[in-house]
Amino acid sequence: MNYDEVVARLQSLENAANREGMGRFGIDTSATLGISVTTLRAIGKEIGRNHELALRLWESGIQEARILAALIDDPSQVTEGQVEGWAADFDSWNVVDGTCDLFARTALAYPKAFAWSERSEEYVKRAGFVLMAYLAVHDKKAADARIAQFLPVIEREAGDDRNFVKKAVNWALRQIGKRNLALNAAAIESAERIREQGSRSARWIAADALRELRSEKQLARLRAKEGRSAPSRPSRRL
Repeated sequence: MNYDEVVARLQSLENAANREGMGRFGIDTSATLGISVTTLRAIGKEIGRNHELALRLWESGIQEARILAALIDDPSQVTEGQVEGWAADFDSWNVVDGTCDLFARTALAYPKAFAWSERSEEYVKRAGFVLMAYLAVHDKKAADARIAQFLPVIEREAGDDRNFVKKAVNWALRQIGKRNLALNAAAIESAERIREQGSRSARWIAADALRELRSEKQLARLRAKEGRSAPSRPSRRL
């Protein structure tokens, strides 16, 4: 499908009821057609990787076209100019999260995670922590120390009470703590320090993270995982 065919396909799938429902989940519906991510993924599989089409779809300004752009783009062709240009357009958490799934598979993921965590714009700052969450889950080859570098940043920004920032900070903290037993211990220590900060957002981030990271279900999963991968290797703290 070319650009015109893709846009026509998306427009044919417009669903007002879905759009209304998306609004109840905090999604900006001003440029939304109301198409589910499941449907977008299916369309993305039909199209395959297409960097140039992804760039054009992003420029359309249609929210679903932008999510689709991230699904079909080739991570190896993504440039820093593109990353910053798309970040400047972030206006809804679902677009941020879908786009960061692409960016997390590029060489720019780590530097942007750190840089964006310091930005003032709510959705760009969210993107920094979404990248941390994705990297904690998907960068299987990363050493624990590399992932643990995110923890001081998470602690530093835990006082940001903006909804879509604090939820991403919490998400990143939990994903780091679910990676293995060593990072679980490190994330719990960070969460305890965050709780001591005393702000409303910090207390919420810490309480929610500690509830999951200390749960017996989570710890049992990590023990089993570590037992399968290295049965004779004891857990170590960072």
